[in-house]
Amino acid sequence: MFIETESTPNPATLKFIPGRDVMGGRGTADFTAVAEADGRSPLAARIFAVGDVARVFLGNDFVTVTKIEDADWQLLKPRVLGAVMEHYLAGLPTMEGEDEAAEAEDFEAEDGEIVAQIKELLDTRVRPAVAADGGDIVFRGFREGIVRLRMQGACSGCPSSRATLKHGVETMLRHYVPEVVRVEQVEA
Repeated sequence: MFIETESTPNPATLKFIPGRDVMGGRGTADFTAVAEADGRSPLAARIFAVGDVARVFLGNDFVTVTKIEDADWQLLKPRVLGAVMEHYLAGLPTMEGEDEAAEAEDFEAEDGEIVAQIKELLDTRVRPAVAADGGDIVFRGFREGIVRLRMQGACSGCPSSRATLKHGVETMLRHYVPEVVRVEQVEA
């Protein structure tokens, strides 16, 4: 099994591409602690078990791993590669049990058409680019012209994520959806 790795705009995060489905079209999963992964994702729990891991994000066909501040990628990368390889060779599932219900989105019912436009733009123009960098962007709400988005994976905590939201996503949304006034980043 050959696992590719790619750097991301976030120097604390590497993208691991196992050449197999990770989430297999079932969305994404973002874990910021081993306790969140235990009982939900054998893959994420195995990666946390190598130590020095602060976050594990599971995308459609990739895994991004964020290291703790003092960790060295030269030492950590081979351990993560080994954990991912062992997981797939053991034939274990990526996620266990039923997927948790999606987080509630905050918007007024009369804004449904506007929200649909925003989501369509995010899905077709933004998410593919963000996924290429090892992350995801999730719609959280729309009220009074303000779009609330959550960054995940490599994009969460990335030094350039706020600039991406303000100069890229906000500019595009304001251009195509005149009701959008501003974009804000929200935490989990």
